[in-house]
Amino acid sequence: MKARASILGIGCSAFSTKLEASQTSLGADAFLAALDDSGLSRDQIDGVSIHYGGPLGIDYDRFVSAFGLDIRYVNQHWRNGRFISTAMQNAALAVDAGLADVVACVTAISFTRVRDQLNAAGNAEAVREEGGTHGEAPPYGFTFPAGGPALAMQLYMSRFGVTSEDLAAVPMAIRAHALRNPGAIMRKPMSLDDYLASPMLSDPLRVVDCCLVSDGAVVVLIGRPDMARDLKHKPVDIVGMQGLRASREEFIFAPRALGIQQQSGNYQAGRERDMEVYRSAGVTRDDVRGFYTYDAFSPLVLFALERFGFCGAGEAASFVKDGRIGPDGSLPVNTSGGLLSEAHVAGWNSVVEMVRQLRGDAGQRQIPDADLLQWGTSWGDSILLANR
Repeated sequence: MKARASILGIGCSAFSTKLEASQTSLGADAFLAALDDSGLSRDQIDGVSIHYGGPLGIDYDRFVSAFGLDIRYVNQHWRNGRFISTAMQNAALAVDAGLADVVACVTAISFTRVRDQLNAAGNAEAVREEGGTHGEAPPYGFTFPAGGPALAMQLYMSRFGVTSEDLAAVPMAIRAHALRNPGAIMRKPMSLDDYLASPMLSDPLRVVDCCLVSDGAVVVLIGRPDMARDLKHKPVDIVGMQGLRASREEFIFAPRALGIQQQSGNYQAGRERDMEVYRSAGVTRDDVRGFYTYDAFSPLVLFALERFGFCGAGEAASFVKDGRIGPDGSLPVNTSGGLLSEAHVAGWNSVVEMVRQLRGDAGQRQIPDADLLQWGTSWGDSILLANR
């Protein structure tokens, strides 16, 4: 799917494991930064795509009212990180269809505030009979998000002879990226010994295999490419995209045939159906200079690399070794530190990083010749971004 839409500006608040600011205040910081980055005025924003509404984030009506906007297009998504690309894709399609000239994609979330509230009140969603929003499955004893990827990784390790030492390569590489990012929360080096000493959370996942619980906001402005003539930066174009996959065989935190209720059948990597994003952009996978993914848990990086065919089934654990996905590797992954080490802003921090890379503004993290970058997740959605 192609859409005539570009990223015109980006903005972030501070990221932290405990911020005193409200979601509205965090959103204001990110929104003002995005306007300043783009050179757009507030009056030129006529669309809003909210990812994470209340109580984790801020709802569209409150955002529009707080910042004095006059909007003619709105969409708002379910409170789950997997809808980052859906929020971007809907914004791009709205611009392409003429429903808006510039759509502000907004995530302003305070996980620490809501975590404290849920701990006090009890997380009802996680224990509902049919399961929760993050793959929880109470009949199987899984009432927390890490249970699903842990079970999938156990089966993956059993089938393909993968060890904890192999899995360690993922958080170690992403931490190495974060060390080059002054805005990352986690900036302490991680060795293999450090990884193995991290407390086990849900075997085989350790604490450092799980994303940060943090606060922060990101705003990404998506608009008509022709508007870029009068703006501060060259636009970053959305050149290809494909939607989130869903079926009985799909599980939020595992590939097909490895989910909680899908542990049968053959696990296939690089299915032709998941290559649509490359065909839509007229490129090949070999043209991708960096890969960005929703690394809420370390195994998701392995699963995403295999889903898009960077390696075969069971091969990702070897693929990520020897620094291949780390700084100066042949396929850098999540160069700002991702959810594991920079911040959990539902992956929007990685979109901001992709834009910086394509502009050539990533400093010591800069990927040489970065002209095509991919966002892709283990559940199959993807967006390709390119510079002009």
